Amino acid sequence: MGVYGVSFGVLAVAAGLSPAQAWVMSMLVFTGASQFAFVGVIAAGGSAMAAMGPAVMLATRNAAYGLSLASILPARLRDRTLMAQLVIDESTAMARAEDDPATARRAFLATGVSVWICWNLGTFVGARVGGGLGDPRALGLDAMFPAAFLALLAPQLRRSGAPVAAAVGAIVAVTLLPFVPAGIPVVAALVGIVPGVLVPRGIRG
Repeated sequence: MGVYGVSFGVLAVAAGLSPAQAWVMSMLVFTGASQFAFVGVIAAGGSAMAAMGPAVMLATRNAAYGLSLASILPARLRDRTLMAQLVIDESTAMARAEDDPATARRAFLATGVSVWICWNLGTFVGARVGGGLGDPRALGLDAMFPAAFLALLAPQLRRSGAPVAAAVGAIVAVTLLPFVPAGIPVVAALVGIVPGVLVPRGIRG
């Protein structure tokens, strides 16, 4: 996670963010996929509003994670609010792997805190050294954006309807790419969800 954070810091600065903006984003947003999506759109010339679309869409999965973790989180609203910052893929996976609620809570906290520290230290280092690396494309660092999203996508393709949704979404995004501002094709690709849901239902019917 620290190395991944370094790559984000480098690319964020290369996209035009200041080191301080990169650090604050990692501390407060703290969801790598959304951060890479936001910076990727900015790097491609998109506006902040266009970048918000795919970033927010990717972050919505954390709401579902929060619901699945409700039984192990403390009852007090203040404590739940603080712990909500640690609801990410890794902390959810470690917590859900435990049957005992107390053990699951410890796994959640240990994972969430350690990832937060490593991610932010990595962002700090990457943002500090990013300006001195020159053009990140010369080092192949620009490939980290698509590589990161392919890594996120690959496991999801095993789900029913996911290949159809991915194919339709890709066609929509590639078709729109030459005609609309950066970031819009990613949001428009969400229409792939519709056939992704309907096609498996039709087969079962």
